[in-house]
Amino acid sequence: MLLDNIVLYEKHHLTEINSPEDAFYYFFDYDERSYTINMEFPHFHQFYEFCIFLDETANHLIEGDIYDLQFLDIVAIKPSVLHKTQYPHGGPKKRLIINFMFPMDTEGIRDDLKTLFTIFDKPVPIYRFVGSYRDQIFGILNDIFRLTNSDHGINTLLIHNKFIEFLTKIYLFQNMNTYVVHSSENNLTSKVYSITSYIHEHYKENLSLEHIAKQFYISSYYLSHQFKKITGFTLNNYIQMTRIRNAQQLLLTSDMKVTHIAEACGFLSFSQFNRTFNKHCGTSPTKYRSSKGLKTLSSIQRSE
Repeated sequence: MLLDNIVLYEKHHLTEINSPEDAFYYFFDYDERSYTINMEFPHFHQFYEFCIFLDETANHLIEGDIYDLQFLDIVAIKPSVLHKTQYPHGGPKKRLIINFMFPMDTEGIRDDLKTLFTIFDKPVPIYRFVGSYRDQIFGILNDIFRLTNSDHGINTLLIHNKFIEFLTKIYLFQNMNTYVVHSSENNLTSKVYSITSYIHEHYKENLSLEHIAKQFYISSYYLSHQFKKITGFTLNNYIQMTRIRNAQQLLLTSDMKVTHIAEACGFLSFSQFNRTFNKHCGTSPTKYRSSKGLKTLSSIQRSE
């Protein structure tokens, strides 16, 4: 199916090359998601991700900041960034998820690859292209789609080459990005998401309902009620989940001692950290680290 004469799409079309724990990995998932299966809380991956929206409207939450999306917007997510897509009420919405990872230390092009991947480091890593710029970028994705439906004997290499071309076009066209941050949410909802962003920036500190209410000039009672109504979490639970997600990331990507991770993520004691981690993750921090969290990461990836 050719959507709006621009991008090829086929529901449930999926291609996976290797596994998420491998150094070289690709996952292309053309599918639909709806409000009824919105993820409960932001999550992170150990790989890079593009979320390409192929329907009318949705929102994407990145480190507590909420962004409006429209047809053909490209969200670029680097590893360990907390994020989730929020789909509106109504029917399923089409999207393309691309997860990938490949070695960045190839002799001779290491510096070029490092420069290329700066497209993931923008303060707002969302790309919206129009006209010939859009057509060139989605033309490459269409080539990849066709390759996943064929077999030339070197398909993995062909897909990889085309994907490097896709990354390169985004890099070369980045100054043509027309995405402008604005929110369709009402003032109250926008304020609550400003508070979630504040939590993501300050989760290491000693946060409380009273402290945050004072920072945002709002009564504690009103904040508590509205925060739960809009996010589905109590304020304290959201703070704890943000700390736990960041602790998971450190457990998987660093050799810090578990006690130091607890302190670095804002927990007042190791016993509080251990108890909270067990409550939300169903295992201890030490066991989570030893398992590398791969089962958890894989299940998150499939449900996004």
